[in-house]
Amino acid sequence: MEDSNSIAGRRLTAIHSHLLTSTDNTHSQIETNSTAGEFFDEQRYSVVLPEKLKEGKWNVYRSARSPLKLLTRFPDHPDIETLHDSFVYAVDTYPDYKYLGSRVRVDGTVGEYKWMTYGETATARSAIGSGLQYYGLSKGACIGLYLINRPEWMVADHACSAYSYVSVPLYDTLGPDAVKYIINHADLQAVFCVPNTLNILLSFLSEISSVRVIVVVGGVEEHLPSLPETSGVKLVSYSKLLSQGHNNLKPFCPPKSEDIATICYTSGTTGTPKGVVLTHGNLIASVAAMTLSIKFNSTDIYISYLPLAHIYERANQIMLSYCGVAVGFYQGDNLKLMDDLAVLRPTLFCSVPRLYNRIYAGIMNAVNTSGVLKHRLFTAAYNSKKQAIMTGRKPSPIWDRLVFNKIKAKIGGRVRFMGSGASPLSPDIMDFLRVCFGCSVIEGYGMTESCSVITIMDDGDNLSGHVGSPNPACEIKLDDVPEMNYTSDDQPHPRGEICVRGPIIFQGYYKDEVQTREVLDDEGWLHTGDIGLWLPGGRLKIIDRKKNIFKLAQGEYIAPDKIENVYAKCRFISQSFIYGDSFNSSLVAIISVDPDVMKDWAASQGIKYNDLGQLCNDPRAKAAVLGEMDVVAREAQLRGFEFAKAVTLVAEPFSVENGLLTPTFKVKRPQAKAYFAKEISNMYAELSAMDPTLHKPL
Repeated sequence: MEDSNSIAGRRLTAIHSHLLTSTDNTHSQIETNSTAGEFFDEQRYSVVLPEKLKEGKWNVYRSARSPLKLLTRFPDHPDIETLHDSFVYAVDTYPDYKYLGSRVRVDGTVGEYKWMTYGETATARSAIGSGLQYYGLSKGACIGLYLINRPEWMVADHACSAYSYVSVPLYDTLGPDAVKYIINHADLQAVFCVPNTLNILLSFLSEISSVRVIVVVGGVEEHLPSLPETSGVKLVSYSKLLSQGHNNLKPFCPPKSEDIATICYTSGTTGTPKGVVLTHGNLIASVAAMTLSIKFNSTDIYISYLPLAHIYERANQIMLSYCGVAVGFYQGDNLKLMDDLAVLRPTLFCSVPRLYNRIYAGIMNAVNTSGVLKHRLFTAAYNSKKQAIMTGRKPSPIWDRLVFNKIKAKIGGRVRFMGSGASPLSPDIMDFLRVCFGCSVIEGYGMTESCSVITIMDDGDNLSGHVGSPNPACEIKLDDVPEMNYTSDDQPHPRGEICVRGPIIFQGYYKDEVQTREVLDDEGWLHTGDIGLWLPGGRLKIIDRKKNIFKLAQGEYIAPDKIENVYAKCRFISQSFIYGDSFNSSLVAIISVDPDVMKDWAASQGIKYNDLGQLCNDPRAKAAVLGEMDVVAREAQLRGFEFAKAVTLVAEPFSVENGLLTPTFKVKRPQAKAYFAKEISNMYAELSAMDPTLHKPL
């Protein structure tokens, strides 16, 4: 089968006569002539190509930044082919610059950030890699990383790249069964862990026969438990491995571009984890393409708290080291993140909509309870600054001095770049962040199977409500989904399932050909399962999910993700689960409440209660929450049948631990349905009692 790059090359050669060389190097390499209007959009976000050489629709989109070739390497450093090459370049370029910082001391106390330089990290990487060789691990061995973000995670990962090991992140929040499954499925030979996760490993040590070495980070050698000789497992502290490696240094065993760099297990909403196989070439292509649109530099500081086991943070780290950025790690407790931000004062901040929604809710709650004058001042400042930003003018500095500098200080006061990914960010929240923090706010879209970014917004694009144009290392098409009435012929915008192809696409699911073929077709297209539409200028908007839809009794299709994203703006709501089925004509909602907002509301209403659970069951609380949800739904112009008609309030958050969330914080719908079966049944019974026509059994 002819590979996708050669097919694309022939397509482009055939239409190259439509292109004129540009003399303007500040934009794309090409300009349109009068016969190529369909090929190139004047807004310069995407280029449209025909899918086949001689036939087929013009429905394949590429980045206008690199329309003639999908990127595979850094344009300025094409010799960098692997993660090892990239880190060697960083060490040679920034040897004495700060790289990895931590506030946590050896004794567990917390203080100021202490830093390892790029050069010091390189020395540690060589020692850890040599230490693994010392224990007999050979090229291609799979190494587990079972710890939260900290400098040792990155050192171990760099060691894997330098000595051709395959790193396999293990979520620190995964249950023992999933951890055991991944260790056995990937045949891990070594696992880096911390004392807490060591106890989990020891609980099933006899059932993970491939493991030969367990490295305990933060453990003291003399306090480690002794293992029976029959186990065949060496238990060693990180500091001892470091020392052994220093005393037995081995030359690098550099990988090739096509070698496997990592196997990232994704825990979906159903079934066992799937191992996404990514090569060095995959990851380098993805990050190299991002450097065309995002500019980090060696004076930047980044806070790392998003799980390194997720591809979002993993890809961020590759780019950060290439650019010489200093990376400060949080102390390991999300509740203390704001304190870490205040001390580190980062310039770069990446997060997920869930946290941005909480920041929005916290600021607005403070504004709404600040009194009439301060509320009016905030509103005037917000409207004036937003208007200036949206029209490309420079906002008056007085608004920052009077209002927004205090808000900026909450995350250190120096953030110049905010990134958002993992799930859709509400357009209103994005506009809010741009106004309040006065910085570039960029949203991207991607998945583990595409090495993170599929599309990303251009810096300076002030239109919100989309996820940008294609990563220059991939091309995108929308496949028709006739059963959902989405087609590429839809007006005014083409719609369909988002399909991606290019050097960023994964090699397949580890040891699982069946599931690989379900998402990767014979022409190399990855079928994401997400539904998108093309906005003018070639920017992608996510509108639906192919699998996460259900039909109400009256035949209306419901996309619960979209509705939950709308309700996330309600101040009472921390998390929500929207439920409906074909037996009922209305939706119901399980709401995990924001404790602080609920308590403040109860105090304002003079409501007495013993605990949050009792308050959640109070009919007045339910009515207040449902009333505000209706307001938010109307503002978002949800259709009547998309409104939740009944709510159950719960004090317990949805979490990975109680089985309601995936490690990427997506609701596990089948599990949530079973978990809240009684509450769902009760809500429908109440609705039926009020209006028997709302419940229509088949």
